[in-house]
Amino acid sequence: MVNLINYYSTNLNSPKVSFREALLKGIAPDRGLYMPEVIPQISMAEIDTFSSMEYYEIAYNIIKKFLHTEMEDEILFALVKDAYNFEVPLEKVYGNKYIMRLDQGPTASFKDFAARFMGRSINHYLKKENRNLVILTATSGDTGSAIANAFYGLESIKVIVLYPEKEVTLRQRKQMTTLGKNIQIISIDGKFDDCQALVKTAFSDKDLDHLNLSSANSINIGRLVPQIVYYFYAFAKLRKGKNDDKIVFSVPSGNFGDMMGGVLAMKMGLPVDKFIISTNSNDEFPVLLRTQKYHKIEPSKNCISSAMNVGHPSNLSRLVALYGGVMDEKGNIEKQPDYELMNRDIFAVSVDDETTRKTIKETYNKYGTLLEPHGAVGWSGVNKWLENNEKHEKKLVVSLETAHPAKFPEEINRILDIDPELPDSLKGLDDKPEQIFKIENDYSSFKQFLITSNLNN
Repeated sequence: MVNLINYYSTNLNSPKVSFREALLKGIAPDRGLYMPEVIPQISMAEIDTFSSMEYYEIAYNIIKKFLHTEMEDEILFALVKDAYNFEVPLEKVYGNKYIMRLDQGPTASFKDFAARFMGRSINHYLKKENRNLVILTATSGDTGSAIANAFYGLESIKVIVLYPEKEVTLRQRKQMTTLGKNIQIISIDGKFDDCQALVKTAFSDKDLDHLNLSSANSINIGRLVPQIVYYFYAFAKLRKGKNDDKIVFSVPSGNFGDMMGGVLAMKMGLPVDKFIISTNSNDEFPVLLRTQKYHKIEPSKNCISSAMNVGHPSNLSRLVALYGGVMDEKGNIEKQPDYELMNRDIFAVSVDDETTRKTIKETYNKYGTLLEPHGAVGWSGVNKWLENNEKHEKKLVVSLETAHPAKFPEEINRILDIDPELPDSLKGLDDKPEQIFKIENDYSSFKQFLITSNLNN
């Protein structure tokens, strides 16, 4: 068993901290992202035991590797059992090609897996220390609703979510704007990257230290650790013997937190043959792997897979760090990573809106599998990888479906002329009143909002 794991900043200019400190800080003082100094290992023998476990039991065994010196076992077990009280379907499309539906949680998004664990963990530590916290988060679609719902009603935590007003769907917006209580929602006339930049600037503003700010974006290590779990879950449940000794994952990617969970799982010992990293037209990462040159996309391109409209993914600095490089928060690569190894592990592809719509239509008509735009980007990545790798047709492949199709009813109806059935979590939303604060897209306006919002009470 690994002893206490410390967490270092990807900018390498901040002291190492414990998980609790990294969780509550969100971002390091030097504006880097926290990474585990040691990555705990899981053997194949232990992975084999996961095949007979419930999801929350697998979560407990994996997360305990990181937290065993920082949270009592019985508390962690109760926390994950409470957080993961919903199904995680592995839907066969054809052969040994599957969709992992991460859309069955309370906000019908994969963000529930990270947000529910994170909210319960933060609340546990705050109650022990009799402290209050203000959570700032930026969302391009599903993060905001997942965080808002996970933290809703917690007395020691206030949540402020910023979103680009023209780039989220009505149902995505209503999942967070209809809550109230300790949840405040701000709309910005801009892009997700603008929202993210405002949040990051606030964290480094000494004038706001008294507010006890933290983050719930995937820049927070508390978001990444629970996202490791479903990669192990999929392999353990679908593996049928020696023919499935390795697995291929396709991950639709925006801010790259989901992808980082998978790569960390691989570094822990999960036998991954390849990661298919599928972006929409914001193709800064596929270009980086191809050219070894990084250029942010400013402003980011607006695609129907709206949660992936990210022109500079924050978590790229973590990926670069895992492959031996250094990238700062602005995207400057100060030390190049091992591109040869990255390309061996990762197949990166960009999928435009036309191809996304075509994939939704063809997958539904051919297999009866209903995808939404983000999942369609991931499945298109599978198709493109197989086109170039026919010898891998028999490999076990799992593509992640990251949101429920009912969150995108207009687009699904235009493409397929059907209305996706509403899950219970989305029923009744349309009739609920909203509360939205609108501010100018500049930091001075955001700072003034934070100062005058009485967040300490």
